[in-house]
Amino acid sequence: MLEQQFVNALSLGCVYALFALGFTLIFGVLGIINLSHGAVFMTGAYAALFAIATLRLPLWAGLIAAFVAAGAIGAAIDWLVLRPLRHRGAPHLIPMIATIGIGIILTNGTQGLFGPNNLRFPPGTVPNHPLMMAGLRITTVEIGIILISLALMALLMLVMRRTRFGRALRAVAESPKAAWLLGINVERLFLTTSFAAGGLGGIAGVLIGLYSDALYPLMGEPILRKGIAVVILGGLGSIPGAMLGGLFLGFSEVLSVAYIGSTTRDAVAFGLLFLVLLLRPRGLFGKAEQRKA
Repeated sequence: MLEQQFVNALSLGCVYALFALGFTLIFGVLGIINLSHGAVFMTGAYAALFAIATLRLPLWAGLIAAFVAAGAIGAAIDWLVLRPLRHRGAPHLIPMIATIGIGIILTNGTQGLFGPNNLRFPPGTVPNHPLMMAGLRITTVEIGIILISLALMALLMLVMRRTRFGRALRAVAESPKAAWLLGINVERLFLTTSFAAGGLGGIAGVLIGLYSDALYPLMGEPILRKGIAVVILGGLGSIPGAMLGGLFLGFSEVLSVAYIGSTTRDAVAFGLLFLVLLLRPRGLFGKAEQRKA
């Protein structure tokens, strides 16, 4: 049933879009591709699991714990690693390599603390009784994923377009030097951006953990590859592009599984990505201009 597949694709695509939003936010403001973002995504999921399973907190508190924990890790990565490299004028390749190492450290550390086996949120964390709406079967998890993801996307767009903070971020994304000359605290914005991006990734980690009913230390690796694909598809640094790219990837995966086969899932999704990029090499919303000094 096509309508049922639409619901499944929307919930999966929303998670991809939410993950890609944090990924593209870092690139748009800091000008780097943070390859540790998948590991930050994973630590957010484990932070929520600890809050819910060990501290007996409700799901909403687990989501807050995931946002704060993953955001703090994202901010620590910027402060301890990326900031010194910026001050030394390191080439763009160096921060990418550094974030690969950070991702490995986070993954191995989580594996040491929680073990390599799959873990799950406690039964009853979310009432998962299917609901029938207009002939469609939709679970509470899918409804929550869609509503939370869309709300966070709308909030981020509102902040970027309607607030002084968002205008400052856009100024830094255009030219950090010009923003500094205008009196904007560029380093503080870098730190805040890293915190927000990490927090969004952490919440995406919780949502995908609920969706797939599995948490494991390497769960960030496949989502990182898909996040990179989404960001490239939407256009590097484009927030609307990340949202649409995530939905595109989610729909292509779900529909390929439903109508072609599960073994062709990634081949179809990335094949469509390749075709789109042949027509628009900079992505759906990519800009021709390069970032200024």
